[in-house]
Amino acid sequence: MDTETVADVVTEVVLPGVVEPSGLEIRVRPAPQPAAGEVVLGLEASGVSFAEQQMRRGKYYDQPAFPFVPGYDMVGVVLRVGAGVDTALIGRRYAALTKVGGWAGQVALPVDGLVEVPGELDAADAETVVVNGITAWQMLHRIARVRTGQTVLVHGANGGVGSTLVQLATHAGIRVIGTASPRHHDAVRALGATPLDYRAADLPARVRELAPDGVDAVFDHVGGDGIVDSFRLLKRGGTLVSYGTAATKNDTGSSRLPVLKLIGRLFLWKLLPNGRRTHFYNIWAGKRRSDTFHDRLRTDLGRVFALLADGTITPQVAARIPLSRAAEALRLAESGTVTGKVILVPDPAQNTSDAR
Repeated sequence: MDTETVADVVTEVVLPGVVEPSGLEIRVRPAPQPAAGEVVLGLEASGVSFAEQQMRRGKYYDQPAFPFVPGYDMVGVVLRVGAGVDTALIGRRYAALTKVGGWAGQVALPVDGLVEVPGELDAADAETVVVNGITAWQMLHRIARVRTGQTVLVHGANGGVGSTLVQLATHAGIRVIGTASPRHHDAVRALGATPLDYRAADLPARVRELAPDGVDAVFDHVGGDGIVDSFRLLKRGGTLVSYGTAATKNDTGSSRLPVLKLIGRLFLWKLLPNGRRTHFYNIWAGKRRSDTFHDRLRTDLGRVFALLADGTITPQVAARIPLSRAAEALRLAESGTVTGKVILVPDPAQNTSDAR
C-alpha cells in the first residue's frame, strides 16, 4: 500500500462535557503517528454502545475527564506501524477495544491488543460483535458456564449484547427466555429466544411459567431494584451475571455509587447458603495481567468471528451512519427503537486508506 495516500488530517468526534447528543463536536486534527509497539488503524467501523450513552451523561464508571473522544471499540485497516512492529500488518484489518477514542478517522493503538478480522467479513458486521461478542461469550462460557439443555434469562434480548448472547446460547443448545419491548418480540423470536415484555408487572411469574424450577443463569444489564427478581429467578446452583446499571442511567449524583451498591449487593448474596452464584462482569478485568487478558481477548473474539463468518450467528446492524453524524447515531441508539447495534462508518469523502 502506498502510505502517501493516507490522510494527514483526520476527523474526530469530541464529547466536550455533559451534553445532549446534539452537543457532540466534530473536529479535525493532525493524523496520529504510532509510537514504538503501536499501529495506526484507519476507521472502517465503530459502535455506539451503552458506554457512550453513559459517558455523555458523565455517568460511566471510570470515564476520563472532559473533553475526550468516545468510542469503545472499532474495526479498521492498519495504515502505519511504529518501531518494532512488522510492516506486513499494513493493509490488514483488525478489531480493537479502545474504551475511548474510537470515534475518529485514525487511531493509534498498541499492537498487542489487536484481533485480526477474517477477510470475508464486512467491517460493520464484524464491529457488531467486538465488545458485544467478547462480553456475551465470556459471560456465557467463562463466567456462568451454561451447558447444553439448560435455560437462561437474557434481559434486553434485542440489544447489542443481548442479541449476540441469545444467538451464542441457542447455538450451544441452550434454551433462552429474552425480555424486550413488545415491538421487538418478533426479532427476539427470530433469534431463537422466547420473548417476554420487560415492563410486565408479572414478569417473574411469567418466567416461572416457562421455567418452574428457575433458570440456570440470568444476564442482567439493568441493575436497580429489578436485580432482586433476577436473583430470585435462579434455581439452586444458578448464576446471576450483572453487567450494567441501565436502570440508574438518568439518576443524578455520583457515577460510581450505583455500581458500587450493585457490587456490594452481589457480594452479600454470594455469601448466602443457597447454592446460587453472583458475578459482576467487567470486560477489563485482568487487564494488568496483559498477556492473559490479550490471549483471552484474541481467543474469545476469534471464536465469535468464526461463528459470524460461517453464518452461525447473524450480525445485528441497526444502522450505518457516517462519523460526522454521530449525534444522530447516538440519538438512535438511545431511542430504544432498534434491534442490534448502531454503527459509525467513515464519511463517503473520507478515504482513510486504499487497502480495501
